[in-house]
Amino acid sequence: MALHWFPGHMHKALKEIKESLSQVDVLIEVLDARIPYSSENPEIARIRGDKPCLKILNKYDLADPELTERWQRHLESERGVKTITTTSSEPANSKQIMELVRSMFAAKDASVKSINAMITGIPNVGKSTLINILAGRTIAKTGNEPAVTKMQQRINLGNGIVLHDTPGVLWPKVENPQSIYRLAASGAVKNTAMEYDDVGFFAADYLIKAYPEYMQERFKLDEIPDTELEFLEAAGRKRGALMAGGRVNLHKICEVLLNELQSGKLGRITLETPEMIADEHIAMAEAAAQKAADKAARKQKFKQGSLTPDKHDRKDTRTEKRKAQSQRMKKR
Repeated sequence: MALHWFPGHMHKALKEIKESLSQVDVLIEVLDARIPYSSENPEIARIRGDKPCLKILNKYDLADPELTERWQRHLESERGVKTITTTSSEPANSKQIMELVRSMFAAKDASVKSINAMITGIPNVGKSTLINILAGRTIAKTGNEPAVTKMQQRINLGNGIVLHDTPGVLWPKVENPQSIYRLAASGAVKNTAMEYDDVGFFAADYLIKAYPEYMQERFKLDEIPDTELEFLEAAGRKRGALMAGGRVNLHKICEVLLNELQSGKLGRITLETPEMIADEHIAMAEAAAQKAADKAARKQKFKQGSLTPDKHDRKDTRTEKRKAQSQRMKKR
């Protein structure tokens, strides 16, 4: 599935982030705890350099707690990175963010200057809600859809911290094809930018393998089918997602599945693990190497042309004649 959503304001926002990053002391990146890798903007990672970074795993209440702990250990293995889990249902926990930021800049916090922190995150990750909690008042516009924030703004949080808010930014090209599906399944992109059936089949395939008990209980099934199609057929019948003639409306049941996944009705689910991502990186490297080899082979074939052995011989003869003629001309 291709992700067709990188509107103009996102391109502009990314450019502004690059220009402003040198003016801030710490970068705060809000991630979706259900997809810590897929919701991590690689463009931000490339321009961050060695600047301290606090990664917030938001929507923690929707994610698998055991996997979240593993992701925190994995992320904090990177130099200069700290992590914290937050959820809009526990505002007190979100307040610890300011304490962490101050601890990362204890010396500067004691001076007269403010700590400048830039907060970033992909669309619909809950960044605006988090900002309102930190500020103790409604500052950032919130909404249960991607790309609500449209421009940068500076917010004085008090206690010597100034927050630079940025619009939710996706990146032009998602390299990992699995991440495209996870972003869509978690609600990071608008409904109009994805195909429900395609994403629904992806989600069903993962969920019946990773969380079979949740799926069996939620959809009142006697057993979990072996394939995603069989699961969707069974779940569709249980939910009455039927068309004329009694056939299951796959589009409808995919829509139901994704809505319940995003709202947390299926249970606390995480869509990726550090080990999965390591395997996917290997597969991506192998695919890239094969693509490069195929391109080189095509380039070589183009240079050689479609000459038959007989034509090759005649071409070689002509080349030799031209060389001999050139030598004779030099002797004159």
